[in-house]
Amino acid sequence: MSGIYIHIPFCKQACHYCDFHFSTSMKKKDEMVLALAKELQMRKNEFEKETVETIYFGGGTPSRLQIADLRLQIDTIYENYKVAPNPEITLEANPDDLSEEYLIALSKIGINRLSIGIQSFFEDDLQMMNRAHNSVEARKCLEIATKYFDNISLDLIYGIPRMSNEKWKQNIETALSFGIPHISSYALTVEPKTALSKLIQTGKIAKPNDEVAEAHFQILVETLEENGFVHYELSNFGKENYFSKNNSAYWLGKKYLGIGPSAHSYDGISRSWNVSNNSIYLKSLEENKLPNEIEILSKSDRYNEYIMTGLRTIWGVSLERIEQEFGKVYLDYLQKQSLKFINDDLLFVANNILKPTPKGKFLTDGIASDLFYLNLK
Repeated sequence: MSGIYIHIPFCKQACHYCDFHFSTSMKKKDEMVLALAKELQMRKNEFEKETVETIYFGGGTPSRLQIADLRLQIDTIYENYKVAPNPEITLEANPDDLSEEYLIALSKIGINRLSIGIQSFFEDDLQMMNRAHNSVEARKCLEIATKYFDNISLDLIYGIPRMSNEKWKQNIETALSFGIPHISSYALTVEPKTALSKLIQTGKIAKPNDEVAEAHFQILVETLEENGFVHYELSNFGKENYFSKNNSAYWLGKKYLGIGPSAHSYDGISRSWNVSNNSIYLKSLEENKLPNEIEILSKSDRYNEYIMTGLRTIWGVSLERIEQEFGKVYLDYLQKQSLKFINDDLLFVANNILKPTPKGKFLTDGIASDLFYLNLK
């Protein structure tokens, strides 16, 4: 299975916590739309032997584009790539963009999955994060979207300063009340050079508390599992048959092609990434050049990536695969490094698969970094 990711680098306004690549100016939108289609055409040989099973519009805010803009990208993929029957085609969207007319039009051009950036159903949270939508729009868009789409995911953020456990439970319950089959949820993270970082430094917003975030995470896991969701990846919960095929492909090490400024690609051997600058990206495409850098992954790079992605998922890290793909030296190292976490009830091994315990899930990323092999090539 292979996937195509298309980065739409436009947003209505900058969320305080966001460090993704985007522009709030739509002046070069038409040029960008044509450039994205051109990059798709220029890179078709990279997927000559692949079948595309997922198409994902991410950003930025893809719902800032018009229907014709999105249709052009989908048509270009079908014209230049081998596409599987009934591919998963996801659009990330903000609630304020999802009018009934727009949703109907999306369903007619092949979009069959929505990922909606709700983040919170409370007005004070949305204002603190500088979201473009309000709490009324958050609810209204879901009322409409569920009429036309069955496969919907929504994003929620936990660990927000001054968010009580009860308030967080209300956020989850509100999401469940709409019958949503997939929820992605992330702790509020303070990234360098973001507005949130500056607001915390000046004392205007309190710093997120790790203990609060961990409590919210445990509430999230328990509540969603009680409601029939499978916690299939650290930040992702889905009902059966509603796991994100696009994201699952990343975690399982499948190939993907990243189109657009700042987008990353992976072919199993190397990783490449496009320049995070709209003007340079457009100029390069105009000159028929691909604006990317390529890194050949060493054995230890690939091992580390597998550790990171494997521990985050229900599929875990296969010790058999470690030995077969990377060798006994790596297996011995992993078993030695993981022993302390097993003794602390943070990791366990079952059926030759290494996984985090319920107690260890919230700490997965930190645990994974301690299992990385940094010296082998």
